[in-house]
Amino acid sequence: MTATAGTHTPTHAAEGGSFLRQPRAVWAVAFACVIAFMGIGLVDPILKEIAAKLEATPSQVSLLFTSYMAVMGVAMLVTGVVSSRIGAKRTLLTGLALIIVFAGLAGMSGSVGAVIGFRAGWGLGNALFIATALSTIVSSSKGSLAQAIILFEAALGLGIASGPLIGGLLGEHSWRGPFFGVSVLMTIALVATAVFLPATPPAPRRTTLADPFKALAHPALAVIAAVAVCYNLGFFSLLAAGPFALPEAGIMQIGWIFFGWGVLLAIASVAFAPWVQRRIGTVPALIGALALFALDLLMMAVGADTAVVVIVGIVVAGAFLGVINTLVTEAVMGAAPVERPVASAAYSFVRFTGGAVGPYVALKLAEHQGSAAPFWFGGIAVAVGVAVLLAGARTVGTALRGGSAPAPHSAEEAQAEALGDLA
Repeated sequence: MTATAGTHTPTHAAEGGSFLRQPRAVWAVAFACVIAFMGIGLVDPILKEIAAKLEATPSQVSLLFTSYMAVMGVAMLVTGVVSSRIGAKRTLLTGLALIIVFAGLAGMSGSVGAVIGFRAGWGLGNALFIATALSTIVSSSKGSLAQAIILFEAALGLGIASGPLIGGLLGEHSWRGPFFGVSVLMTIALVATAVFLPATPPAPRRTTLADPFKALAHPALAVIAAVAVCYNLGFFSLLAAGPFALPEAGIMQIGWIFFGWGVLLAIASVAFAPWVQRRIGTVPALIGALALFALDLLMMAVGADTAVVVIVGIVVAGAFLGVINTLVTEAVMGAAPVERPVASAAYSFVRFTGGAVGPYVALKLAEHQGSAAPFWFGGIAVAVGVAVLLAGARTVGTALRGGSAPAPHSAEEAQAEALGDLA
């Protein structure tokens, strides 16, 4: 978004030092976010190993993603209800404790069904943690709303990048290793959050289960959520199908491939997304990144039998995903005139539908139609998302500009003011 002159110091003037000069509480929550987001890519390098050791089909193994994302999406509906009654800190700690327990139980499982079930419990913990973590970082950090979101997305990127690498390193010894590793790291994160994050009282207004659904009645948020479903169908089809499209690749090779993907995602989230946003605006940048991601998936579909094409497609996708993640998150936080936790819960509930359905459908297609089918499916789904955003571009753009009301400060400050949190 392009900053305009106003009575406050422009956001970009403050960016030089405030981004890294954060309270210890913010860094504690950000560290926990890194570990929480490891769970997304952690199982990628060991998917084939779990299938072999537990005698499971690819589509059965895909349910490690589906159970995790489905429970996380549904649980997002209650995150605001819980945090508004017991406070953000207790909600964060509860989520972390659940991740510790269920990740450990998954590592001790003896069947693929048990691992799938415990991954569902892990998803519940992640839902309580992630939705609350974003609003906690935004409210506790120094600087603008945009900077706080970039910090959150940087933690997301680092977690997604390191997840496959740690999964590969620990998975080489045993497929159980990555699950136990998350339990240990999350214990450290829980202690850091408990020590450094000040006590947070319950919210002045208690949210209800109906609030996220009411939030989706806002046209701009509904458009963004619909786009996010399509985008996540492609995102998680890539995550699930990628390892199986590389039958000759070992655990560490897959780990390094997805590590490169995650590194590009993190860099794009922090550096490229704000740059392209300032130059062409949020909605055009998001349309462009989604279109490039769709083309990348379709390229992988065409060259699915060539390992180099699949590997390059996976890694390059990280750059597009980093831009999309940052811009979609910022658009959600600025488009709907509701509390941050409610907007986050509504959006996450809808988008994780794509994350739950995508892996299972993708690997079912792979079993019956071949290795190219998941990438055709993902590419077409993301292309539909581009069409939806093109149709709703004016609605989303108007919401981000605050409707017809004049914006006295920069666009980013206007978003923060609308959320009751001036930069």
